[in-house]
Amino acid sequence: MMFRADCSSVLPGIVMDLGLAGKWALVCGASKGLGLGCAQALVREGVNVVVNARQAGPLHSSAIDLIAIGASWQGAEGPKSLKPQVLEVAADITTAEGRAAVFSVPGGPGRDFDIVVTNAGGPPPGDFRDWEREDWIKAVDANMLTPIELIRATVDGMASRGFGRIVNITSSAVKAPIDILGLSNGARSGLSGFVAGVSRSSIAARGVTINNLLPGKFDTDRLAATMGTAAARSGRTVPEVRAAQQASIPAGRFGTPQEFGAICAFLCSVHAGYTTGQNVLADGGAYPGAF
Repeated sequence: MMFRADCSSVLPGIVMDLGLAGKWALVCGASKGLGLGCAQALVREGVNVVVNARQAGPLHSSAIDLIAIGASWQGAEGPKSLKPQVLEVAADITTAEGRAAVFSVPGGPGRDFDIVVTNAGGPPPGDFRDWEREDWIKAVDANMLTPIELIRATVDGMASRGFGRIVNITSSAVKAPIDILGLSNGARSGLSGFVAGVSRSSIAARGVTINNLLPGKFDTDRLAATMGTAAARSGRTVPEVRAAQQASIPAGRFGTPQEFGAICAFLCSVHAGYTTGQNVLADGGAYPGAF
């Protein structure tokens, strides 16, 4: 299945082929939420995926779902097209051992991924007065250094083959910091600064793009956790916090992982080769600035 924009009334029958069939993608944090949404969108484009998460059970359930999506995919050869492969690696990607497991999974591409979607779980919300040095080190390791390690391991191979797409799932808090997400604000802003430099290095002329995808409020377990914290601090109920947050978004609702995945898939496509070093904000219009 190819990427389909919801514009059939304007351009009936128009289908955009993202040009990704047969490529290999690594998608981290793919057992649920935004990571799973990205994996689903890529498999729908005929991409072979290695999906990673810490917990084997939820990851396996998601892999079964992805295999079912891939079974319905048809490429240029119709029903005879090779179906996308789905390989699962339950490991902690923030460790050297976890990354080694991803790069050595049987049947996978080794380090020769065409697409890498980094997505470490966000640090817990809270009050900065309660965080010790170890909390900051853990946040930086997971949300800055781990993506950098994955980029370092794959980007030169991408450049040598003339194609590569790296998408880092960060947070809208990079552009509009949130007080209870101080660990995330700091670590992910550091990654954004690194990407701003390396994306504009010599790899840019060799077919490799690196972008950050900044989610606002999407209906995920992560959002539920932050709403619980906000409710506890404000004395309101979670439903009250949820309603207030939705009302503050111009779109009037939270985003879905499927919407997010579609944006990610486009950034990975052959059509996005002129977009690199960008912080792409997906927040329903919540950010009030022009830049």
